[in-house]
Amino acid sequence: MSTRAQIAIQTGTDEWAHVYVHFDGYPAHMLPALAHWKPEDILAAREIRQVTAEALDCFNPPRDPRMLPRPTQEFAHLYMWIDCQWVNVLPKADAARV
Repeated sequence: MSTRAQIAIQTGTDEWAHVYVHFDGYPAHMLPALAHWKPEDILAAREIRQVTAEALDCFNPPRDPRMLPRPTQEFAHLYMWIDCQWVNVLPKADAARV
């Protein structure tokens, strides 16, 4: 079974590109692997099978990233570029739904 993940990158005031990662999306693998890549590298990849320190294994042809008004976790893990480093973001519960 694959550990799917998303990488959310802010591209505008209320616009976030969500790049899909198909497997090995768990933090112990992704954070060291992502450390070798900048947001522009991830955006250029568009849709990723696996992130490693050596390469971005991309789908061919790739689908465009989903564009959403805010970072949104739809898979097991969500990663964002914060203060010049990649972070595994754990969303807070929506108080209105609790």
